[in-house]
Amino acid sequence: MASSAAAPAPEPRGVSASVSASSAVGGEELLPIRPPRSAAAASWTALGALIRRDLTVLGRNFVEFAARTVMQPLLLVFVFLYVFPTIGQGIGGSSTSPGESGFATVLVPGVVAISIMFQGIQSVAIQMSQEFGYTREIEDRVQAPCPIWLVAVARVLSGSCQALISAAIVFPIAAVVHAPGVEPDLHVHWPIVVTIVPLACVAMTSLGLVLGTSFEPRNIGLMFGFVVLPLVFLGGTYYQWTRLSPVHVGGFHWLQVLVLANPLIYVAEGMRAAFTEASHMHLYVIYPVLVGFCVLFLAIGLRNFRRRVLS
Repeated sequence: MASSAAAPAPEPRGVSASVSASSAVGGEELLPIRPPRSAAAASWTALGALIRRDLTVLGRNFVEFAARTVMQPLLLVFVFLYVFPTIGQGIGGSSTSPGESGFATVLVPGVVAISIMFQGIQSVAIQMSQEFGYTREIEDRVQAPCPIWLVAVARVLSGSCQALISAAIVFPIAAVVHAPGVEPDLHVHWPIVVTIVPLACVAMTSLGLVLGTSFEPRNIGLMFGFVVLPLVFLGGTYYQWTRLSPVHVGGFHWLQVLVLANPLIYVAEGMRAAFTEASHMHLYVIYPVLVGFCVLFLAIGLRNFRRRVLS
């Protein structure tokens, strides 16, 4: 008796005629194919990888980083708050004068501001000038799967983390290095600390981005002489902005007005608001101006960065 051939089972509705990712090929079952990531997801992944890479390098060289960070602030407080009062040459004339403690209260937040600024310039401007110069490392970074501007933002964010770490290292050292009887009057205001310190770090590293993309590697010495030093000495490190009013000509307080163009004055005044009870600029001025400097420096720095990369 002839047997009829069995008819093939009907294909289930909704199954594509093409081979699916989970079908068996050659006796092996393929893994499901993941859909491609969006450009935004790839950019954020690349941003995180760039920041982790910088922080990993920082961790491997942390001793060198800490020594570089501490050296200048330590020398400042050691000379002004220990050596000068001990030899009777400090502010107020003796180690027990109230003027000495007042100067210590002013100086400690000032050296924290200096450490943030120098670390922002060191981690962004100096490093970027090297990458644009002889190392050409910037060519590897811009090949990351993200927009060019995001590479610069990654450098700013990693530099901000380094500036934040430097502030955490410098403050306790500056608070304890002083001659007997020259104790700074410090009061930590945590709501201000957790807001003003990160904002100051971003502002100073954004300034570092501007400087690093504006100066050629061979002109770094010029940058320190004509930009960094005036910022330091006119940035309220050794004095309060509120105490500059006696410097005037014909009733016009020219120095108090002139230093308002210096971003470091707002960082230093913010540190005094965060760590002391000393008089300082109003916080409703400090916060908006620092945010404005962040936006301005990032806009200029990102434009310069793109031009340098594409040139």
